[in-house]
Amino acid sequence: MTAPAAPLALLAELTHRCPLRCPYCSNPTALTRPGEELDTATWARVFREAAELGCLQVHLSGGEPTARRDIADLVRAAGGAGLYTNLITSGVLTGEAKLAALAEAGLDHVQLSVQDAEPGSADRIGGYRGGHARKLEFARHVQDAGLPLTLNAVVHRQNLDRLPAMIDLALALGAARMEVAHVQYYGWALANRDALLPTRAQLEAATATVEAARRDLKGRLVIDYVVPDYYAKRPKPCMGGWGRQFLAVSPAGRVLPCHAAESLPGFAFPNVRETSLRAAWEESEAFNRFRGTGWMPELCRGCERAEQDWGGCRCQAFALTGDAANTDPACALSPHHAVLSLAVGAAAEAGEGFTYREPQRDVHRVPG
Repeated sequence: MTAPAAPLALLAELTHRCPLRCPYCSNPTALTRPGEELDTATWARVFREAAELGCLQVHLSGGEPTARRDIADLVRAAGGAGLYTNLITSGVLTGEAKLAALAEAGLDHVQLSVQDAEPGSADRIGGYRGGHARKLEFARHVQDAGLPLTLNAVVHRQNLDRLPAMIDLALALGAARMEVAHVQYYGWALANRDALLPTRAQLEAATATVEAARRDLKGRLVIDYVVPDYYAKRPKPCMGGWGRQFLAVSPAGRVLPCHAAESLPGFAFPNVRETSLRAAWEESEAFNRFRGTGWMPELCRGCERAEQDWGGCRCQAFALTGDAANTDPACALSPHHAVLSLAVGAAAEAGEGFTYREPQRDVHRVPG
């Protein structure tokens, strides 16, 4: 078998600890405990191996990556390995002094998440009182430190109507890039799908808002737009295709083709405690199982888009059909495509209460 091309980026999920309890969190519902996390030296080795494998950048994520006391050491280790470092953060745990330490350690870029533009709604969605104000303060520190900023707005039924205000917020905070990312339904988001799925009217309005903003703000703000699959006719090439462009390492050291892959049963994902990143990427059965097109059902193999969408999302196929090898239901040709319409219909009848992300899975439901 020909060795796969080098991955573009590593998603380093440093911890599942997080002060926020976002109901759309992509972390698995069974969260890794702090005592099970990789230590500093192991992460430093992973960063060196990622660079040797050909990765160009590392996204330091979680949970909340700054919950780790060694975060500055990890930034330094990643930069020392030659990787471009992007901190994906909620911003609520990082004051001016900590951010200065991260900048001194060589941090290249900050990606800040926001839950809404309206403080009360933002704090309710994030499950963290005063969190929105802390995010705004953190963003000012990022500006003062001279670090480039991307604002990541995760959008859904309960905040989409304020998308124009979120775009204005990105401009006010000095962001050069914004990600308008519709919720993707894995992990905690799947448990909260009925409360989060937007209506078609909301989706169409949001798309029009993004298109207008891209036109009007050209040269000032770059807007990336990730749409939900539940109104789609064709699937997206999830993560650029299984095992094609990205790999993730979980807090406990499992090497994954995407951050949600732990939801799939029947996989023995390699662990960096026992194997090298190169061996995991090139040789493991878990990565090779859905690479390319040979694994695809006949319906997909004969499709002219087979090497464009690479079969769509395996995690979504499993979540909606019970079999990760099935055609992604986002494809209109899938025999399971109707499950998306059923989900949209169920969401239209649902309330707005959330099952919040909780470390011990002792879920706390708050009415809308």
